[in-house]
Amino acid sequence: MLTVTSVNVNGLRAAAKKGFVEWLAQTSADVVCLQEVRAEAHQLPEEARDPEGWHVVHVPAAAKGRAGVSVYSRREPDAVRTGFGSTEFDGSGRYVEVDLPGVTVASLYLPSGEVGTERQDEKYRFMDAFLPYLKDRKVRAAADGRDVLVCGDWNIAHQECDLRNWKGNRKNSGFLPEERAWLGRVYEDGEGGEGGEAGAGYVDVVRALHPEQEGPYSWWSYRGRAFDNDTGWRIDLLVATPRLAGKCVKAFVERAASHGERWSDHAPVTAVFEL
Repeated sequence: MLTVTSVNVNGLRAAAKKGFVEWLAQTSADVVCLQEVRAEAHQLPEEARDPEGWHVVHVPAAAKGRAGVSVYSRREPDAVRTGFGSTEFDGSGRYVEVDLPGVTVASLYLPSGEVGTERQDEKYRFMDAFLPYLKDRKVRAAADGRDVLVCGDWNIAHQECDLRNWKGNRKNSGFLPEERAWLGRVYEDGEGGEGGEAGAGYVDVVRALHPEQEGPYSWWSYRGRAFDNDTGWRIDLLVATPRLAGKCVKAFVERAASHGERWSDHAPVTAVFEL
């Protein structure tokens, strides 16, 4: 069995004070992927920086206090790679992958974007650079007899069932037609249509197990009563190569029991694979 959890911690220093450390101590996950760590390793409390029983890789952004991804694994990785070969983004603290027996697990923090701003342009540049990498990574992994699992905050809701207020967000970053189409390319098989670009051929493991369910949401704004009303978005995704996705026996969101018990505006998303 392999259990993998992904969560955007919305600042690990703050999350460590509000319950992340306690959550990590009781989780049954074999691998935990974090996004939006927003700290250098030396700035983190020891119980979050180097907790007992875990091998930890922290990849901060060059820009202080921004982005940052981490991977915690019970087993020491066989290899660690930071970035995906992008001159612009490899120092941005948005991607790291580790090799474990038979599987490569990655933590991804895709830019959030904002319509009409440079942030949205940055998001599109990241998407343009990352999709070819996903295709190539899958091919190389298959040649090595390995599977790939890309966990993280993808900052895109793919379908109407992936956010509660989809009608009101059709012109907002995270649910724009071009963003949704791009994520569709991540999921489409590698053959491609006539004259069309081949897809990457990955599988959203939560949606594969829960094809008709609204949500389950993983992010709720701190504004208003979004969490209490379950007005959320499903943007934290575990995306796997097909062979590994076929071995997923359980996938769920670890939603806090109450607003006051949250240690991030995101909830952990967990998948269990029977290898």
